[in-house]
Amino acid sequence: MLIVFTKLPENKHSIVAKERRRGPDIALPSRETGPTIPHDLAHAAVEKALGLSDGFWGAIDEGATFPGFEPHAPSRHRRSGLKELRRRESATVPAEMAVSWAHRVWSGQRVAGRGLGPPPLEPEQVARACKALDAAREQWDAVPVGDVLVWRW
Repeated sequence: MLIVFTKLPENKHSIVAKERRRGPDIALPSRETGPTIPHDLAHAAVEKALGLSDGFWGAIDEGATFPGFEPHAPSRHRRSGLKELRRRESATVPAEMAVSWAHRVWSGQRVAGRGLGPPPLEPEQVARACKALDAAREQWDAVPVGDVLVWRW
């Protein structure tokens, strides 16, 4: 699968996921990027670095459609993507927690205290994830506004 991140003006981005194993191409319209990198680019970097094939992008590759994503072209497959998401939910939640934790460590957010449980990753996994996030940020920062970063999943 190819994930095409387009850097838009005003600190925004959009995404197209195409050549998926199952399902039509899907797009996420313009979203705010945030202070570092697009959230879904963080998912791609950490999931790939940790071999999390059941996470967000693995689910999309297998045909799941998350809220906000729409068919890139008119399609009759919308419901099947939502069914796939429900079927895979129990596998995607642990990956979501791992990516979230790695991103919190990488971006200097609080990782201990009230409301936070034990780390879902071993220190070596956190180090690998942070290295992947550093590389993703370098790639994203090098993309001029209006251009794309293509990520192969």
